[in-house]
Amino acid sequence: MTHPSTRSTALLTDHYELTMLQAALAARTASRRAVFELFPRRLPEGRRYGVVAGVGRALDALESFRFDDEVLAALEHVVDEPTREWLAGYRFQGDIWGYAEGEAYFPHSPLVVVESTFAEAVLLETLLLSIYNHDSAVASAASRMTLAAGDRPCIEMGSRRTHEQAAVASARAAYVAGFVSSSNLEARARYGVPSTGTSAHSFTLLHDTEADAFRAQVSSLGAGTTLLVDTYDIAEAVRLGVEVAGPELGAVRLDSGDLPVLAERVRRQLDRLGATETRIIVTSDLDEFAIAALAAAPVDGYGVGTQLVTGSGHPTCGFVYKLVSREGSDGEMVSVAKKSPDKGSVGGRKFALRRRSAAGVAEAEIVGIGRPPVDDGDDRPLLVPLVRDGEVVGREPLDAARDRHAASRAELPLEVRSMSKGEPAIETIFV
Repeated sequence: MTHPSTRSTALLTDHYELTMLQAALAARTASRRAVFELFPRRLPEGRRYGVVAGVGRALDALESFRFDDEVLAALEHVVDEPTREWLAGYRFQGDIWGYAEGEAYFPHSPLVVVESTFAEAVLLETLLLSIYNHDSAVASAASRMTLAAGDRPCIEMGSRRTHEQAAVASARAAYVAGFVSSSNLEARARYGVPSTGTSAHSFTLLHDTEADAFRAQVSSLGAGTTLLVDTYDIAEAVRLGVEVAGPELGAVRLDSGDLPVLAERVRRQLDRLGATETRIIVTSDLDEFAIAALAAAPVDGYGVGTQLVTGSGHPTCGFVYKLVSREGSDGEMVSVAKKSPDKGSVGGRKFALRRRSAAGVAEAEIVGIGRPPVDDGDDRPLLVPLVRDGEVVGREPLDAARDRHAASRAELPLEVRSMSKGEPAIETIFV
């Protein structure tokens, strides 16, 4: 269902991308072959793994990265006329490799490798970073939440807590990381993410009585609907809900209070009323820690909003985009790297595989410099072709990314299930 935007994405970038281009064109170095890489220097503090998301969105954005007349007009006082003339014919003609969407990542994983000319590749820095940093932050938080939830479903409900377009991207990223549905209808239309929703407190307050509100909802949506039961008195609302819908009532939702205690009380009350199959859904500013704390409570599902769309305390992944190799004056490729105690990079084109034990458990992230590392027989290559000679070749259904994430997370060591702070689950080894 995904499709490139009809509007150019070329201005979704930083001013200095174009001033660098202008200077490189004037210096006759813009056409030098170059390799850029997008990678994390580290994981967010205490996180044991991260999740790659936004790959499909980035490919769509790349296809719409064109400098049409409207865009060029906006750049009249940004860069000179020769640069604008060059931009008018811009088409990315290089190759892009990357970790597939849904894959787990670790410090220094070469998540994206861009091979092209300096001019073509440098322009993509901000576009790629903005998409990958946001979507991967949401997916990384979502993965921890679905891990804490176990077999209980998680529903994305964060649209009202972030920018309207970020809400769509968040719903998509959460679905990749195991959420079952979203409240966001644009995510449903654009990406095929299942949507769900019933009513808010305003619907109950609209009616003269809570019973009237429940009758209206059940009449319209059926007995399998989810009734919000904490507008007034929870016990009375549960009684009314079963009275109106019968024991076939689909679910009740708790959105406030001491959720573990309330869930126990509501479960006992539902069982006494014969509604033994009625589920209990909880919301109320949940994160992975709150979900883990509810593991022993009789809860059947979680609705997550604010903490999900803000990355549960880590709204960006800290990815960077660095030149690691470029053509020298003699035509040969030369490794280059920034030298800094805390912001350094490793020069040379990278290759990566996930080293696994004979039992299929991940043991290390092996990153080869200049050539692929040797597979010892149980390993798994991580870089896949995304763009070849300027043409997108890596687009896939969103469910493929979702399935990949489940498999990638399942092969990680058991310590990733812990919500406590820790070191990366596997080490990164350069070879």
